[in-house]
This record gives sequence, structure tokens and C-alpha cells, in this order.
Amino acid sequence: MARMSIGKKAAAAVATGVMALGMGVLGAGPAQADSFQCPEGDVCIYGQNAGWDTKPTNQYRTAGVHKLYNQWGSHIVYNNQTHGWTVQLCRTSYGTDCLPKMKPGDGWPENLTPINSIRIASS
Repeated sequence: MARMSIGKKAAAAVATGVMALGMGVLGAGPAQADSFQCPEGDVCIYGQNAGWDTKPTNQYRTAGVHKLYNQWGSHIVYNNQTHGWTVQLCRTSYGTDCLPKMKPGDGWPENLTPINSIRIASS
């Protein structure tokens, strides 16, 4: 699936649709986009198969490599960083072998089973 930067409301609609298809239920609509519960300046990971309308299970604010533990299956990852900071999901626990950068405002479901760290970098 191609990744792209989309607005919060569009991202919520897409993620809700994806999650609804995966769980076989009708999810909440784009009106829920403002309730991401991810503070500005954070990178948030939501629970496995959870939607945007839940509280994040993991939040990161500082630059650097952050190890991930016990994260399997599909999770929404949302970059709510400011000042152009980017996020990469990485296969090693040392922040190497990473997926493409997520720009501020990017968010999508991602399989975190092979992911062992995230790297947050300032521009």
C-alpha cells in the first residue's frame, strides 16, 4: 500500500475504513478525527486493531531511537510532531533498516510485528 501525507480528517476516515474492514464492523466517521488523543509534539501508537478514537498505548516526544516491545499486528502510527520532525519505523532495535519517513501529520495502520524501534529526527 502506498503511503502519503493526508490531512487529519482524511487520515481518520481512511484508517477507520481500514480498521472497520479488518474487524468486520462499521467504525466511526471523520468527525472523530479531532479526538486522536495524541498531543501535539508526540508520535502516537494506538493499540492493536484499535481506531483513532482510542487513547494511544505508546507516546514518544523526544528525538532519537526508541525501542518497541510487545507490539504485534496492525497498529495505527501517527506523527503529530511539529517543526518538520520525521518518524521512521525500524526493523532493528538500534534504529536501522527503517521504513520510509513519516512527515508531520502522517498516520496509517502498520504491521508492527517486524518493527523493533522507532526513530524520531529533527529536520
